[in-house]
Amino acid sequence: MNKFNFLLLLIIIVLTACSKEEKEVSLIKETSQELEMISSYNEAYKSLREGDPFFAAKKFLEAELLYPQSTWAPKASLMASYSYYMQNYYTEATLNLERYLKTYPNDKNLPYAHYLIAMCYYESIEDEKRDSAPLFKAKEKFVFIIKNYPNTEFAIDANFKLNLIQDVLASKEMYLGRHYIKKGKWIAAINRFKVVTKDYDQTVFIEEALHRLVEINYKLGLTNESQKYANILGYNYLSSEWYKKSYKVFNKSYKAQLDNAIKKDKKEKKGVLKKFKKLFD
Repeated sequence: MNKFNFLLLLIIIVLTACSKEEKEVSLIKETSQELEMISSYNEAYKSLREGDPFFAAKKFLEAELLYPQSTWAPKASLMASYSYYMQNYYTEATLNLERYLKTYPNDKNLPYAHYLIAMCYYESIEDEKRDSAPLFKAKEKFVFIIKNYPNTEFAIDANFKLNLIQDVLASKEMYLGRHYIKKGKWIAAINRFKVVTKDYDQTVFIEEALHRLVEINYKLGLTNESQKYANILGYNYLSSEWYKKSYKVFNKSYKAQLDNAIKKDKKEKKGVLKKFKKLFD
């Protein structure tokens, strides 16, 4: 064997040995990372169950960073977001969830991530006097879930939450409408109540909105317009207290007629009671 062939053989042996050693070191390193990741994940899960979601979020994120190539990494990221959500840190939870969606676009738990984002916005909703931004963001996200994941349990709850959001949005319009009535801003009030009749006609506020339109239009001398809304109210909600109020707008003697009818009914009942008693005297 000449000198050249000997050196070539030596290099091949050395490289093969190095490659084998590198694989072994790499395997040991990956195994070590995985064990550390599992340890952090288990510690995080334990903290969450024991009622310390803040520490749990920290450890879940730590587990994700220790072994980002692992199939456990996206799960750890989601659990960190859930931990934030549990302690009402909705901004932190949302930001981490948005990062998760970008980092793990093919993960099987995407529907849950979208649902948790929607819930973060939903839990941020306050009364009708406050900011409407969380309302519209929650609504948009729930609609997205229903459209993209219709056969999931998340879609079922999203439908329910959307109905509640519609009620809150309608209540905001009613609040503003009543406010404009107090200020004597009749056109602004009409516009708010019209929004309720158009966009939120399935909510509990539809009857009052129709009555307010009857009331304001009548006050402005728009009798035909007022009558139109009274007819709609009467046709759909004849037994409603709001229809009775609208009826009074056009019939000022309505209360007196109603009182007389009640008195007459009571008198007739007393007469029947007397006749009944006589049967056993």
